[in-house]
Amino acid sequence: MGLRVAGDGDVFLLAGDVAAGQHDDIAMVNRFLAHLKGRNFARATRRAYAYDALNFLRFLAGQGVGLAEVRPTDLFDYLDWQTQPKRTAGSTVVRLSERRGAAPATQNRRIAAVRGLFEFAVITGMVMTSPVPAPRRTSGLRALRGLLGHIPARHRRPGGRLVREQRLLPESLELAEVEAFLTDLGTHRDRAVVLLMLLGGLRAAEVRGLLLAEVDVGRRQVRVVDKGGRERVVPVDRPFFAELAAYLRLERPADCETEQCFVVLRGPTAGQPLTEAGMRRIFRTHRARSGAARVRPHRLRHTYGTQLAAAGIDLLVLRDLMGHASPETTGKYVHLSAEVLAAEYIAARKESPW
Repeated sequence: MGLRVAGDGDVFLLAGDVAAGQHDDIAMVNRFLAHLKGRNFARATRRAYAYDALNFLRFLAGQGVGLAEVRPTDLFDYLDWQTQPKRTAGSTVVRLSERRGAAPATQNRRIAAVRGLFEFAVITGMVMTSPVPAPRRTSGLRALRGLLGHIPARHRRPGGRLVREQRLLPESLELAEVEAFLTDLGTHRDRAVVLLMLLGGLRAAEVRGLLLAEVDVGRRQVRVVDKGGRERVVPVDRPFFAELAAYLRLERPADCETEQCFVVLRGPTAGQPLTEAGMRRIFRTHRARSGAARVRPHRLRHTYGTQLAAAGIDLLVLRDLMGHASPETTGKYVHLSAEVLAAEYIAARKESPW
């Protein structure tokens, strides 16, 4: 069996058969993952770091290089390696889904994980300096970009990006898509989950981790701990609380002692917290049945942010409601719709003498 990420509850590490000379590298990565747990990094973050470190070690194995021997040029080779199509042994056919390789955002995330790994390796004395190249930086005189550029971020992202990424607008959903998807849902629990993302802007992980004690029905608000460990209070509209009340009264097992709000309703795991795989299954099933193929948890959150921004909400308020660490992230929700752009263009053309 090859090298893999082994998860045991809240602990992640690399395990499996390794090639000669890789034992020290595996030990270093596992020490790094334990270090992240000790620093109270989120479970999902530590899992992502584990898979990214595994990806990097597989590249090094193919190059015949160990962690202590990595040079800056190897990191650029690693970027090229990620964009190459992955062929199975003896095959000359490349699947269309594999043709493009890793996306720029994925490449930058993996480089960030490798940068963290080497920073830890420097601290522990495995290497003298980190070989991860630093991106081009400005002189420091340039103002921060974005509508909220004058507002300091809660924390600066270290390191920056090596690969240029497209600046895409948040992808929101049309009303008809959301209605079709909601209509197809068969339980009050599922409708409450979707409405909490659509009307409260919560992330999928925040919905799964929401505790019953953090739901204030009287004030119609929920208390959320986001992926950075920050707490925020989010008001949510009445339809969510109507579905939540029906779920708690009719569907949630009466003897359930789970502190999480949303639990499995049937089967051998009934009463246990709703899992990431379980939520994915809900969305996958109802996308196929309803025909609303674009509905995904994060697009529901994007729809929430886009609608509030279009209604003229103060951007500082929107930033706190959505739990953004970076002001630039909130600024992406302020853009004119295609309909507004077309109307303004037509009006301007009527006034133009040409």
